[in-house]
Amino acid sequence: MDPRITIETGKAILGIEFGSTRIKAVLVDEDHKPIAQGAHEWENQLVDGLWTYSKEALWFGLQDCYASLRADVKARYDVEIEHLAAIGISAMMHGYMPFDAEGSLLVPFRTWRNTNTGPAAAELSKLFVYNIPLRWSISHLYQAILNKEEHVPQIAYFTTLAGYIHWKLTGEKVLGVGDASGMLPIDPVTGDYRADMVEKFEKLVAPCGFPWKLRDILPKVLPAGAKAGVLSETGAKRLDISGHLKAGIPLCPPEGDAGTGMVATNAVKPRTGNVSAGTSSFSMIVLEHELSKPNEMIDMVTTPDGNLVAMVHCNNCTSELNAWVKLIREYQQLLGPIEDKHDIYRVLFTHALQGDPDCGGLVAYNYVSGEPVTGFAEGRPLFVRSASDKFSLANFMRAQLYGAIAVLKIGNDVLFNQEHVKVDRITGHGGLFKTPVVGQRFLAAALNSPISVMETAGEGGAWGIALLGSYMANGSNLSLPDFLDKVVFAGNTGTQINPDPAEVAGFEAYLANYKAALPVEAAAVKHKK
Repeated sequence: MDPRITIETGKAILGIEFGSTRIKAVLVDEDHKPIAQGAHEWENQLVDGLWTYSKEALWFGLQDCYASLRADVKARYDVEIEHLAAIGISAMMHGYMPFDAEGSLLVPFRTWRNTNTGPAAAELSKLFVYNIPLRWSISHLYQAILNKEEHVPQIAYFTTLAGYIHWKLTGEKVLGVGDASGMLPIDPVTGDYRADMVEKFEKLVAPCGFPWKLRDILPKVLPAGAKAGVLSETGAKRLDISGHLKAGIPLCPPEGDAGTGMVATNAVKPRTGNVSAGTSSFSMIVLEHELSKPNEMIDMVTTPDGNLVAMVHCNNCTSELNAWVKLIREYQQLLGPIEDKHDIYRVLFTHALQGDPDCGGLVAYNYVSGEPVTGFAEGRPLFVRSASDKFSLANFMRAQLYGAIAVLKIGNDVLFNQEHVKVDRITGHGGLFKTPVVGQRFLAAALNSPISVMETAGEGGAWGIALLGSYMANGSNLSLPDFLDKVVFAGNTGTQINPDPAEVAGFEAYLANYKAALPVEAAAVKHKK
């Protein structure tokens, strides 16, 4: 159908995702093809030692993103968006947003990036006999309790960013099971929070005498395909300040960026996986069975339909790489104007292919913030070389690209080499893969596994949550894997690159240097200004 007619007849579906550096909106047609998009650039702020985005920034960003989408639709099709078949909200997972009985935010949003929750995460991991990462919502809550923060007794509800936005658009305090699994572990049998862990937590904090119970302040958990409320009159005005968007549009359960990444890469069935590489990076491998034991490098979450997933989450990925590209671009600007800012990425990434498989001995640490997988509560970006190393631009860029995925490899080595997890297909998506071949080839070397990338790799989580909106509206009786296989992707598995043995050996050599120089990174953190 013509996109204009799709929009006019209210058959388009809207997906919105709050990423770390960009809020993105994607409008898709009945064949799930993007027909318009909008975006808003933003950055987190370090306030009182904690990474946050202000409440005002959240809503301004959402409204500006939607206004950008609306302008794109108007320019392309000369029509206004008034009705939609469905809306989906996604956002960066984890973090901490507590509210009082009146719905007021008690403390500024604490994002996944904060690493101040070490004592809480360690104690809960021991109590639950389960790896509870620093960034999980339950860690943030318990750390606030350990810190005796004044707001804790007033908590009536706490949720993630996606859950908050969805709540304010619909009035529903719900969360998709994938995002909920980053608040507190999920029981794959019941599809709800682990009852034994809820009970253990409540006994742990009982001496504090809080007027709330954990179960009562958590969002209700919903699986993919469930109806999660409709856009309220207030919500419509919050989203579209122009007033054209009408209330009553159904919303799917809000999800985290991990879940939408799995959907966008058709990696929700056992023995499939995906790697998302942007500001942060994470791999998601859907498991056939539980792991043999807890491991602090491996987070256990779920797919949007409740299957267990082994997640390796790295706080840092492309931020330091982007900083170096920006620096090189500044030099390039001195030589004359640049028309396409993305072209420099293509040129530098492609040139990295000319570097030595081991980067000539060069090592790069992309630790803009702490990196729990390697044991760093704080980070400092660092580039290390010796006088005898092969210092060239190709090796430098290759080292930066390797550095962006080195921690990811460390975590996945545990899965593949110690837990002997099997995977049939891994699909890459996110900014690292926008330049063809390069990121895909290096990731194949790092994981020693074939890596596929689809044409939709750059669409990301906004497209993924739009697909979940379509599944709610059009999924009929299909399972989520069957809906994706048969309806959305129809057999398309993307373009695959197999690992090159020489590059696999080169990455192993790079990683040996990387691990050996970790004390240098530790010293840089200890003595940073």
